[in-house]
Amino acid sequence: MAKSVFTRTDKFPGWWVVSACFTLLTFSSGLGFYGLAVYLQAFSRELGWSVSSISLATTFFFLVGGLSGIPIAKFIAKHDVRIMIIGGATVAALALFSMRFVEQRWQLFVVYCFYALGWSASGMGPVTTVVTRWFQVRRASALAVASTGLSMGGIVVTPFIKWILDTQGIRNGSPWLALIWFCGTVPITLLLLRAFPQPYGWLPDGARAAPGDIANISGTPLADAVRSKFFKAVTFGYIFALGAQVGGALQLVKLVEERTDRSTATLATIVLSTMSIVSRFAAGRIIPKLNMTRFTVGLAAMQGVSLASLGLINNRIGLLLAIGLFGVTIGNMVMMQSLLLAERFGVRDYPRIAARSGLISFSGTALGPLLLGWLYDVAGGYRSSYLAAGVCSIIGAILFSFAGSATVTPDKIASAEVASANSQ
Repeated sequence: MAKSVFTRTDKFPGWWVVSACFTLLTFSSGLGFYGLAVYLQAFSRELGWSVSSISLATTFFFLVGGLSGIPIAKFIAKHDVRIMIIGGATVAALALFSMRFVEQRWQLFVVYCFYALGWSASGMGPVTTVVTRWFQVRRASALAVASTGLSMGGIVVTPFIKWILDTQGIRNGSPWLALIWFCGTVPITLLLLRAFPQPYGWLPDGARAAPGDIANISGTPLADAVRSKFFKAVTFGYIFALGAQVGGALQLVKLVEERTDRSTATLATIVLSTMSIVSRFAAGRIIPKLNMTRFTVGLAAMQGVSLASLGLINNRIGLLLAIGLFGVTIGNMVMMQSLLLAERFGVRDYPRIAARSGLISFSGTALGPLLLGWLYDVAGGYRSSYLAAGVCSIIGAILFSFAGSATVTPDKIASAEVASANSQ
């Protein structure tokens, strides 16, 4: 069946590729991003380690994942992306298996180092690269579907692995986690993922490729992209926007539970995930009709309002409404970074441009949770933490507003290419 998907001549296989990307992100987020909180709880419970010491390992995980994005992007720009994804999935699976041997804190850092490498190599960077190559006009819709896997992983995969670790423990449960990661990523990559549409007779979005057509590699070179005002505004804006978002999301259950009860905290996660998924699909349809930069400014501002509201509201209904608004921004903020960069700079150096931007903005992802946790300890509650997160998100919105339009007219593209050629 998989062979027929790419050899049949009557139906564009791009959406099969998107379904593969959706599946990859489901497992990488469920076992990776969301799973980290589950592993933290398990190690703390079984080995008696403090939460703070294990949290440092989580920060280390994100830092390694961000730093590894640069060489990974360089590789997939020149080689078949499937090699990197399968290799990364294998490394991640072996790291998960190795958690059963962890007895000292330094061993956890070693395991997390390899886990971060595997997670980065088989996750968001390679996946968005594939989607941007298969779609141009319908890129927003395709990325919306693929990135929904990020939310689905937290809804479907993470509760299941928590059940495994709660019943089996780290030592007996980690081999099952390794098996889930490997089986959830490698077969789908081999069957339904392809780097470019042209070798199979297609152009992006489903137009027919002429005989002899090769992959479209047009776009802005990395050196020119990183010097642009657009790149700097978007990248530094995401330091503040993602720091606020990740910090706010990771502390959300604890905040709601403190101010209401455990059942409301559970409901809060459902509301957050549901609004994230619904809003992402909605945005995928309307984004092509909008100014992408202005849309991102609005998202960051909305996120700032929702986070500040969470800091001030104490009643159940108000909290759930603010969480719903926060879910709308979570559903689209990460997706917009990929869309903005692909729209402005094209696919030529997209993997390396996205990796460079991600590495810089990733500092917010790593430091945001630490900032909110520190403010919580200092102030004795979440009011100051979430107000600070709201301010950070508004700063992100201001920085985005300086970027300018993500859409570049053909005459400007031509001028840029001439200038680049003259500089070489």
